[in-house]
Amino acid sequence: MASLQDRDFSDEFIFTASRGSGPGGQNVNKVSSKVELRFHVANSRLLSDEEKAMISEKLANKINQEGFLQIIAQAERSQLQNKGAAVKRFYHLMQSALHQPKARKATKPSPAAVRERLQSKRKAAQKKAGRQGRDFGQD
Repeated sequence: MASLQDRDFSDEFIFTASRGSGPGGQNVNKVSSKVELRFHVANSRLLSDEEKAMISEKLANKINQEGFLQIIAQAERSQLQNKGAAVKRFYHLMQSALHQPKARKATKPSPAAVRERLQSKRKAAQKKAGRQGRDFGQD
């Protein structure tokens, strides 16, 4: 299976630009620098069915009713930079959604650790046993 970086999703991206609220001074009122990247997860030809299911489950809060994954970028002054930021965020989101955590292997404590634990328990028990039979606070 090819990694996400090797696949070219650019044909499946839908970009829309609008006036954003980011930096730009007076220019922000004239130039459409805010970029919205839309990607239809279910219709993607580059993702397997398992990958689509994982993405739909893990990124459900970013996928709208029509099935589009929406990413908005408006931090930069230029539309081109925001477009690049949106694409970069898309790949990062996909990578994190498709990441499989490594399975934890159950291990046994070492014999030395068991001995040390039992010894500390014995020591605590002796300390408490030494407190028995004393009358504190009575003169």
